[in-house]
Amino acid sequence: MNLPSPADGAQPDLFRALQASDFLNPPILLAGVVDNMMYAFFRDRLMTAPLEGVVVIELSTLGGDPEVARMMGEDVRFHSEQEPGRRFVFLGKTAIYSAGATFMSFFARPNRYLTRGTRLMIHERKLQANVILDGPLTMCIANLKAKLNEIEHSIQIQNEGFQNLIAGSAVTMEQVLRLAPENWYIEANEAHNLGLIEGVI
Repeated sequence: MNLPSPADGAQPDLFRALQASDFLNPPILLAGVVDNMMYAFFRDRLMTAPLEGVVVIELSTLGGDPEVARMMGEDVRFHSEQEPGRRFVFLGKTAIYSAGATFMSFFARPNRYLTRGTRLMIHERKLQANVILDGPLTMCIANLKAKLNEIEHSIQIQNEGFQNLIAGSAVTMEQVLRLAPENWYIEANEAHNLGLIEGVI
């Protein structure tokens, strides 16, 4: 997701560096598990948020459903493209784990901020499943292939999110793939130094 250029007619205010005072009264406050209830709340607040200027979305989460995080992120992307007079800004507070980092990845780097002491946690998607083989041998092969396709597709989606998260930063994909399986925790100032976020509030 890219901000429009000044030539597109966007307000100059959308390109200024943000200060702590810009985060005093976020119109969208999210906390807890990233799930369908959070998504419904997010959609409700999104519809009532200011139609122009900076729109801060504050989040604190220990994780949740990555697909819900992607839905929220797609909403931010879509509205940013359709409403260039709005600048959606992410503010992570205390803990941005797992699905929270997925949501953050949909914001352009200049629109990512964390509060002091906040931790990011990046990890691989997890899967818990039982494959039951019961029936004709060809069906057993089909069931195994279906589960393998599911895993491979999930890895592809996961890695697309990783690429968006690290775009423009000093972090390499090789580094993410090496550290994510062990749960990679990143403190706010470290995230700033690595270029994953714009600033620490």
